[in-house]
Amino acid sequence: VQLQASGGGLVQAGGSLRLSCAASERTFSTYFMGWFRQAPGKEREFVAAISGSASFTYYSDSVRGRFAISRDKTKNTVDLRMNSLKSGDTAIYYCAAKSGGLLRSTSDYTVWGQGTQVTVSS
Repeated sequence: VQLQASGGGLVQAGGSLRLSCAASERTFSTYFMGWFRQAPGKEREFVAAISGSASFTYYSDSVRGRFAISRDKTKNTVDLRMNSLKSGDTAIYYCAAKSGGLLRSTSDYTVWGQGTQVTVSS
């Protein structure tokens, strides 16, 4: 069982990026999926989550209105569209999965992918 994140890069402030997370197994189509990030010298923080059905999403206050999480069950992927990027969004971004619980609960993710670096230049 693996999660593979991709799509990071260098972008100017105000620009956009789309991150993608591919799951290696179809069973993940029913899992809650989340994105987290960790900036240098800071703790990992929650960014966004989406339910298995994709009917529900949840965002941190710092990205709500700028980022959008979505999933494609046919491709077994979860995307994070990031708009109006700021220097404060610079971090390593991780995707994660959990089989249940509450969408708003951010501490119970059990499967993690490797990170992808996002750098926003001001």
